[in-house]
Amino acid sequence: MKAEYSKYLLEFKRPSGTSRGVLHEKETFFLEISDSGRKGIGECAIFRGLSFDDRPNYEEKLQWLCENIQQDSEFLKENLKDFPSILFGHEQAILNLKHGKNLYFPSEFTEGKSPIIINGLIWMGNIDYMEEQIQDKLENGFHCIKLKIGVNWESEHKVLQKLRQKFSNETLELRVDANGGFNKEEAKVVLQQLADLHIHSIEQPIKAENWNDMAELCSETPTPIALDEELIGIIDFNEKEKLLKTIKPQYIILKPALVGGFSGSDEWISLAEKYNIGWWITSALESNIGLNAIAQYTFTKKNPMPQGLGTGALFVNNFESDLELRNELLWFKT
Repeated sequence: MKAEYSKYLLEFKRPSGTSRGVLHEKETFFLEISDSGRKGIGECAIFRGLSFDDRPNYEEKLQWLCENIQQDSEFLKENLKDFPSILFGHEQAILNLKHGKNLYFPSEFTEGKSPIIINGLIWMGNIDYMEEQIQDKLENGFHCIKLKIGVNWESEHKVLQKLRQKFSNETLELRVDANGGFNKEEAKVVLQQLADLHIHSIEQPIKAENWNDMAELCSETPTPIALDEELIGIIDFNEKEKLLKTIKPQYIILKPALVGGFSGSDEWISLAEKYNIGWWITSALESNIGLNAIAQYTFTKKNPMPQGLGTGALFVNNFESDLELRNELLWFKT
């Protein structure tokens, strides 16, 4: 068994706004494993500025993995625990090596028999740009839309108010993602304003690593709170359980590239279900290679909620996709 890695820069079709700034490109790495004439590929989808493993020795660790690829999976998993995106890529490559073609988790989804329902993602920008995106999603049959907020709440609030005037919460489910854009006192006001508009949930209203403040918000919030960045960097299973027992969120959101791949996501899901916490899975600006693997994994989890897998069309130099979006349904092309 041999392995090699390569670096790739994904370029956005249009600069994409988040509360961390405007993104023009997204760096990623591919791990290819070969064995007896077969090949498997996985995406080590590091997210600079957000990933727990965004550190100077990242490529050194990738090279170490290539040199030690014949070691058993438990040894590799233990040595990659501080590099969740590399573990994510390794899991993909091994699964792809096993199943061949473009398969990671064969199922009715990869047979083209069943789709995954997804939410429509609205990027930050001026009101005209946000409304243009929303109109496009509505025309394409989406019943669940997620908006990035936390940069200019006054403008963002107006957009949400306009939407609610046109569409009731029975017709259109609205989710928002603040990426930690508010402080605790601001968040309390925003949470009530969101409740008045029957917003489904808000992701990460305050910055991560403020467990006590987040626990206080979750205990009294009129709008369900979902943890996102809060999960990043929590590696130990007992620490994961401690976080959920302390904060008691209404939801958690799993990005496999950021939380230790599929095995890390499985741990979070098992704990969420133990404590009656809702969850869903989202992509984190992977290429179509990583997105394909995440979609296949997501289908096996049988979660009926809209999932966050709609980022494949953002890049000008993406790879040919095995996924096809028809309205709000994500299908696998056979």
